[in-house]
Amino acid sequence: MGFWELFVVLVVGLIVLGPERLPTAVRSVARWIKTIKQMATNVQAEINEELRVHELHQNLKKAEQQGMDNLSPELQRSINELSEAAQSVTHSYKSSDQTTEQVQNRSNDKPSQ
Repeated sequence: MGFWELFVVLVVGLIVLGPERLPTAVRSVARWIKTIKQMATNVQAEINEELRVHELHQNLKKAEQQGMDNLSPELQRSINELSEAAQSVTHSYKSSDQTTEQVQNRSNDKPSQ
């Protein structure tokens, strides 16, 4: 939007809403724009992550087809990333299971009233 377009929108807003409600309306519109931008950024980040995961899966399939021997550095990096991701998921799963088990043990140890 150019300067004159913005000026016309402000003048129309001033006439329609009045000077009392115009600042509130501007703040509301600014919040909506901020929320929409955040949502667009989140969607873009999710799409990028999905594309990266898809590329890792394709590289893993290539590595499996090559028999996991004499892999290119790119394929080896992808396999290492997938292994690390699998280990981090396993560790977080085990730690959440241990935490749940500890909470259950504490609740079982409490005397009933």
